[in-house]
Amino acid sequence: MSLMLSMAAFALASSISPGPVNIVALGSGARHGLRASLRHVTGATLGFSLLLLLIGLGLHQLLRHWPALTQVLHAGGVVFLLYMAWKLASDRGELADSDAAAAPSMLAGATLQWLNPKAWLACVAGVGAFVGEGETGLLWQFTGIYFAICYASIASWAWAGSVISQYLSNPGRVRVFNRVLAALLLASAVYLLVG
Repeated sequence: MSLMLSMAAFALASSISPGPVNIVALGSGARHGLRASLRHVTGATLGFSLLLLLIGLGLHQLLRHWPALTQVLHAGGVVFLLYMAWKLASDRGELADSDAAAAPSMLAGATLQWLNPKAWLACVAGVGAFVGEGETGLLWQFTGIYFAICYASIASWAWAGSVISQYLSNPGRVRVFNRVLAALLLASAVYLLVG
């Protein structure tokens, strides 16, 4: 298997699997539609790509020297997940027009990636596996491949949400859907606390 194919397989496996960013994309797609959710998709992809580049350029060394910073990032991620779960669980499920202004922003998508321990682990593992020698050209190539696959993966979750939206025709169903998503985010937070 060629190196680029291996990079692509790694990127797909870690980008398409369920996680906080994809759960938010699913909920956004269901609530606001695919088009409005693409801001979140773009922000999350850009945020992840920047994180991958910085890890490859040496950020992981900083984290080794200051392990407390890793703990702060971990705690911030858990708090953010709990906040998002609370917002979803407390939503009344009122149906309104797909208001693009209320959909998650690019900044929210990028921030979520930076607070997402799954993203940090994927970056560290990917850089270790494919750019272990620190070759900058290889890092840029890996980031480009990852960007395309990450964007398509998160967008597929938003698209799935937009397909599900046809079944969310009343506030009761929306509340149930939001609470299921909130439970998934809560489970992610609990896993991070005990795992």
